[in-house]
Amino acid sequence: MHPDLDIAKKRLNQKNLSLVIAKNCKVLFETKSHGINDLLKAINHLADNMKGSSVADRIVGRAAALLLAYSGVVAVFGVTISDGGIEVLKNNRIFYEFETRVPSILNLKKTEVCPFEKLVAEFSNPKKAYEKLMACCG
Repeated sequence: MHPDLDIAKKRLNQKNLSLVIAKNCKVLFETKSHGINDLLKAINHLADNMKGSSVADRIVGRAAALLLAYSGVVAVFGVTISDGGIEVLKNNRIFYEFETRVPSILNLKKTEVCPFEKLVAEFSNPKKAYEKLMACCG
């Protein structure tokens, strides 16, 4: 149903990557870095080429889901996905699959909610969330 998503998932696992973006059976972007910054880089670098793409990501929280909705992706796979991420993907009619669902994405020390998740906790508009994340982290 989503061949690009299959390509992105396979590449994510085979090369132990953290993010893979595929479209038209080609990989457009991949990275091993963790965090929201590489997703922001990909969105800014690929621009309109993100529209219609499929994304495999290690962690899909609310912040990542809002960015993916903003960029116009059609399918997402998350190794770990949060309830907030699922809500955003559903609300934006984006197909998604996941391995593990969690209530929220935590910071690296696993002591509290990820700062990017806190930053966009009240956002439902993908464009506004993109602008806020770019201002803070881009």
